[in-house]
Amino acid sequence: MSDSALARAQATTTAPFAPPAGRARWGWVRRHPLVAVGLVLIALVIAAALLAPVLPLKDPNVTAPAKRLSAPGVNGFLLGSDQLGRDLLSRLVWGARVSISVAAIAAAGALVVGGAIGLVAGFYGGVVDNVAMRAIDMLMAFPYVLLAIALVAALGPGLTNAMIAISVVNVSFYARGVRAATLVARRMTYIEAARAAGASDVRILLREVVPNILPPLLVFASLNVGWMVVETAGLSFIGLGAQPPTADWGTMLADGRQFMMVSPHVAAVPGVAILVLVLGFNLVGDGVRDMLDPAFSRAVR
Repeated sequence: MSDSALARAQATTTAPFAPPAGRARWGWVRRHPLVAVGLVLIALVIAAALLAPVLPLKDPNVTAPAKRLSAPGVNGFLLGSDQLGRDLLSRLVWGARVSISVAAIAAAGALVVGGAIGLVAGFYGGVVDNVAMRAIDMLMAFPYVLLAIALVAALGPGLTNAMIAISVVNVSFYARGVRAATLVARRMTYIEAARAAGASDVRILLREVVPNILPPLLVFASLNVGWMVVETAGLSFIGLGAQPPTADWGTMLADGRQFMMVSPHVAAVPGVAILVLVLGFNLVGDGVRDMLDPAFSRAVR
């Protein structure tokens, strides 16, 4: 790690973040309008997913062969219908519940497992660090997409197994990030002060180290959730994720690819939805990074 990178890591991991209040908070939003756009995009998708059971939508699995491949706005389909005559709007909203929940749970699992490995390895160092990081290096030696496919193929296709596979392949990223932040945090004087006060290792980790490495971890997690949405859709696209007739953005893309020339909207609808959600998470992640690490933001500019 270079001196400048180390300085940025120290600034991020050692300075507790206090959210701006009053006009300062709104001033920050005005300086980062794209973050507000990202929050709006995420809020719209999540709100639609949560309200799916009460929204006046058609059953996402009901077929209407006579109305198959209807264009948007035709035959009562606002966004059109697929090759079986199913309402794309309904499948899009219900599919959002699947894609977001799988991505969020997978991100949480990777965060907990990878964070624990990185925290212990960075804090204790020595043999513990070497053993843990060599195991992580072995995990990272495999292309993560191929590893996810291999895991799902071994466990069997399905959303649960896809979620496990996505979580496993992302453990290494969290482990390395948390380890780097912990290596910086453990050199701080407040760690020595806690040891001098007789605090146990567990107390130091939970009360001193974790709160100070949480901000950069949240930034990475916000960016990683968007990528996991893409990974979930990718596994479903090749038939290893959600199984028919479950509505999922990846399976909707897979269904629509064979009709790209005659009915491009069948694939375009889920494709745009994935783009919007991932864009929202990326915008929010970039904005949170700038807010938590002003030095990095000034350096970029």
